[in-house]
Amino acid sequence: MLPNPAEQAFKPGMSQPSQDHILVIDDEPVVRESLAVYLSDSGFKVDTARSGDEGLALFRNNKPDLVICDLRMPLVDGLDVLKAINSESSETPVIVVSGQGSMNDVVTALRNGAVDYLFKPLIEMEVLEHSVRRALERGHLLKQNRQIREQLELTNAELERSLDLLEEDQEAGRRVQLRMLPPTPHVFNETCHFSHRIIPSLYLSGDFVDYFRIGPDRIGFYLADVSGHGASSAFVTVFLKSLTNRIQRHYEKRAASNTLSPARLMRDINKELISMAMGKHLAMFCGVVDLTENKLIYCIGAHFPPPILINDGVASALEGRGLPVGIFSDATFEDIVIPLAQKFSLVAMSDGVLEVLPEGSMEAREAHLLQVVSQGPKDADALASLLQVDGDMEVPDDIALLVVNRNE
Repeated sequence: MLPNPAEQAFKPGMSQPSQDHILVIDDEPVVRESLAVYLSDSGFKVDTARSGDEGLALFRNNKPDLVICDLRMPLVDGLDVLKAINSESSETPVIVVSGQGSMNDVVTALRNGAVDYLFKPLIEMEVLEHSVRRALERGHLLKQNRQIREQLELTNAELERSLDLLEEDQEAGRRVQLRMLPPTPHVFNETCHFSHRIIPSLYLSGDFVDYFRIGPDRIGFYLADVSGHGASSAFVTVFLKSLTNRIQRHYEKRAASNTLSPARLMRDINKELISMAMGKHLAMFCGVVDLTENKLIYCIGAHFPPPILINDGVASALEGRGLPVGIFSDATFEDIVIPLAQKFSLVAMSDGVLEVLPEGSMEAREAHLLQVVSQGPKDADALASLLQVDGDMEVPDDIALLVVNRNE
């Protein structure tokens, strides 16, 4: 027998009101009202419908959290209601009840989305309440999962837009940085060939190369490796380019006898970097090739691996270590002068190249570099080929290559 609605209205231990909204669809008034009273006393908000079409209308208007639906009803039966609800809101759980159901009906209802199937008469209403609460919990989890998924999709879409903008900014910065680099290859005085190659680990590089004329017979150059890599390090290369351009113009206005001192240039850069408090420092190799007096004036500030000079066919690492540029305000830098043969090659590389060399001790890697450079690469591209580094390869750190050749 179904419980008496009046008795159910006064059952002890009534639950507190719930935010969950239940729709009961049943064409039997006694069953419909009994379920409504019991569920209301259990703390739920309940709507009732006497037919399938009325139930679907209430479902679409009120958006209940759960539907209890009789299987056998005239015109629009429970299966039609179940299919419509599952099609329109698959997250809304539906419990099917029936007094005439067969095992085939059970299987059909469950296949069409029912979360449970109960048989009339519902003698123990606690069984119904347990099924209701379990179905509501499932429905809430489905809604939460959908909301989380939608939020993740929105977040991912925003992240993709942000990444696209960042990539556009990085690409724009890369184009600017490439325009700041000197032409490669470039020939000074028809005999001295300069070339470079930059392979960034990201879009932007913290390595930078520059070379420029100082008077009729001298060429200034440097290779700088800014600490870190990426955008913050690339900003320092812009500063370097601006500073060296200013120094170049300064020397062009002065008498030809004034020679650019690499040590003085590095002292100026050291002072500027410290005063700007950018939190960046750099390793630097700076030099001047004097074509008239056949000499190289250079200064090294913590640059590693050491530059390699091939004079008269003999390759050797240049002496000098020095301190990093941009850390110590009292750092001193020293010019070193060495003679140049009529034919010579000078190769400088940033420390990123060490990351792509064969495994071994640091001494072994330096020896490997010396052996590679001894082959006399004619330009930076040839050096990159000998080192087996390509512009499209992924590298853990920025790589800069600078090659200077005089063949006459």
